[in-house]
Amino acid sequence: MRWHAHVNRLREIETALERDDTAAPLWLERAQVYEALGMVEDAKRAYLDLLVRDRANYDAMIGLGALLVNTGDATSARVFFAEAVVRHPHRALPHVKLGDVLLDEDDVERASSAFRDALHLDPDLREAHRGLATSLERLGDREGAERAWRKAFPDGALTIAPYRGAAPPVRVLLLTSATGGNVPIQHLLDDRIFEVATLIAESYPEMTALPPHGVVLNAIGEADRCARALSIVERALAQDGVAVINHPAAVRATGRVANARRLGTLDGVVAPTIDMFRRADLIAPDGATLLVEHGYAFPLLLRSPGFHTGEHFELVANAAALADVARALPGPDLFAISYAETRRDDGHWRKYRALFIDGALYPLHLAVARQWKVHYFSAAMAYEPAFRDEERAFLDDMPATLGAAALDALTRIARMLALDYGGIDFALDRDGRVVVFEANATMVITGVDDDPRWSYRKPAMERVANAVRAMLVGRSAR
Repeated sequence: MRWHAHVNRLREIETALERDDTAAPLWLERAQVYEALGMVEDAKRAYLDLLVRDRANYDAMIGLGALLVNTGDATSARVFFAEAVVRHPHRALPHVKLGDVLLDEDDVERASSAFRDALHLDPDLREAHRGLATSLERLGDREGAERAWRKAFPDGALTIAPYRGAAPPVRVLLLTSATGGNVPIQHLLDDRIFEVATLIAESYPEMTALPPHGVVLNAIGEADRCARALSIVERALAQDGVAVINHPAAVRATGRVANARRLGTLDGVVAPTIDMFRRADLIAPDGATLLVEHGYAFPLLLRSPGFHTGEHFELVANAAALADVARALPGPDLFAISYAETRRDDGHWRKYRALFIDGALYPLHLAVARQWKVHYFSAAMAYEPAFRDEERAFLDDMPATLGAAALDALTRIARMLALDYGGIDFALDRDGRVVVFEANATMVITGVDDDPRWSYRKPAMERVANAVRAMLVGRSAR
């Protein structure tokens, strides 16, 4: 009934705008009706239609920015929220929206400032208290965060997103951590299928009743960063009895050190040695000696815990460079990682990513780069058709590309990790063995833009997205 009402109203608005296209409220309502119908791209264009006519329209800026965030384009959303802050300086919500995007980009100091600006304008704004609490958690101010959590959730620690479907919803309880380390999976939860209640672990008061839900999706994926959050949600779920995707106990076992030790025991798998060291010890004059005593040789890698996508991750070419590299990395502790040479005869490095979803393996991407630190966004894929052809072959037929031995090794890795949703970043060495770079739940399923160069990637992305949705629906039904 709601759907038919929205469609009828949309026809009325279009007819009215044909007679008089100067009515800004109708342009806004048109965008909002498209959004209510789940027609996201039409809603984006409708908001832009209004902004062309009224560049300072507050509702259009906020509405379009929120849509961009929900579809994974936080960079563009930040532009609209920042513009709303400038053009509407006495409104608090644009500061909150901007702060949320800055948090997603891990710019915690600026995000905290944005939330404080919002609270200066509206001291009772719960969204601002929630954002500030999250910022303070990441900055290590536990007492300040606790005060902010109490103001953010005086009636309970949950938020429930609007549901726009026509059939009864699949109710998902989404577990997240304020400190980050969350699986970026919300964009797969179509609000025409799923009604999502989000619980931020650190904000959860003990013994608070959980909302009705058919399946739990634990999006807390970073074991080295989120130990406290994982413990909180494990206690919260102890008596729940509902299917849990990525149980906290399974995620907790996927820290980098623990993974390296257990995965290295598998046949056909190379897991580089990883140990945690105090940063001060590595900066000290005998830092290189300490590493050698633990079995390391140069070159080796240093990484700050809790970061991904190559952030705070550096190659140390020799002992003389150790102190300078360690000094530049954040945090009191650092991972030392043995360097595994995976460069091919053509002089390039490759990194494959495969996902395992509900027990099945799916190819996600192949990045080919001219440097050791391989990430898709910084690789040479955009400029080399031959590299894209190589990726296309991997996506179309992973078994033929990797070979039976490597595929068997990936299957055993997935089985050992015991995650319902996770992934493996890896390369193949000269003997065809799987060299594991990373294996955990934090793997990102990115969108594919409309550039025809990347059209071959869309079927693979759609397969994994559909597999995630099918897993949620299936687990809820059981």
